[in-house]
Amino acid sequence: MAAKIKSRQARREAIEGFLCISPWLFGLIVFTLGPVIYSFLMSLCKWDMINPPEFIGFANYSAILSDDFRFRQSLKVTAIYAGTAVPIGLVCSLALAMLLNLNVSGMRMFRSIFYIPAILPGVAVAMVWLMVFRYQGGIFNSILSILHIAPVKWLTSTEMALPSFIIMSLWGVGGGMIIYLAGLQSVPTQLYEAAEIDGAGPWSKFRTVTLPMISPTIFFNLIMGIIGSFQVFTSSFIMTQGGPAYATLFYVLYLYQKAFKYLQMGYACALAWILFGVILALTLVVFKSSAGWVYYEAELKK
Repeated sequence: MAAKIKSRQARREAIEGFLCISPWLFGLIVFTLGPVIYSFLMSLCKWDMINPPEFIGFANYSAILSDDFRFRQSLKVTAIYAGTAVPIGLVCSLALAMLLNLNVSGMRMFRSIFYIPAILPGVAVAMVWLMVFRYQGGIFNSILSILHIAPVKWLTSTEMALPSFIIMSLWGVGGGMIIYLAGLQSVPTQLYEAAEIDGAGPWSKFRTVTLPMISPTIFFNLIMGIIGSFQVFTSSFIMTQGGPAYATLFYVLYLYQKAFKYLQMGYACALAWILFGVILALTLVVFKSSAGWVYYEAELKK
């Protein structure tokens, strides 16, 4: 009898639990899993969003991987951007966090100043940088003219367009800076005191104490930076539309053009799944390599 009561009570608790999470389950199935599965099915079809989808198997994937110049160009542009902007962003945000970790007056105000740009809308940021990079009367070229240096075609030159976006990426270092700041403030002060007793200088303390202790934070920012760098869209869409000569044709911009400009939604879905595979592979590589340089507190105590 007692076992039956327990079983009935456990069943009731399970039902109540599922009822409590049912809104989340509904949202997950309808707004996440459903579209993901549907996009994969559409990647196997030829679909222009007007006529019914026509099943063509893996023809979209073979067309992308075999003879699509703009796919290769967009992947190249995005890879160069990620390989440059992510390391620079990691270093700059860490350096900024270490400066803002100092115990001086007014530091809260400076932290807010450096963090606010990271939460501004992407469209507004792109419009601001358009004024900065403008050839005639732009802020950068005005500074160069004061220094008697010839103006630079920041966004209209194939050589400078992508570096301009890399420079622009530094605008968002405040987001990583906040995370680094939390990691730096969690480092036990006893470790620094012990290092000083052993005669360690500033660089030795940074290398042997700070870096190992914040390595999980570096790992997190690296993963998020890689994922974010492969999803650049707003700035290139507003500022260059992928030009000049496809020099800023980022992957997601090309995907958008295929889907909504050329109405090749099946092709665009295949591009999205290839992007998913690329990001997943890079993430797994970083996770695999993390065993040699990421140290957690429990491991350090051992």
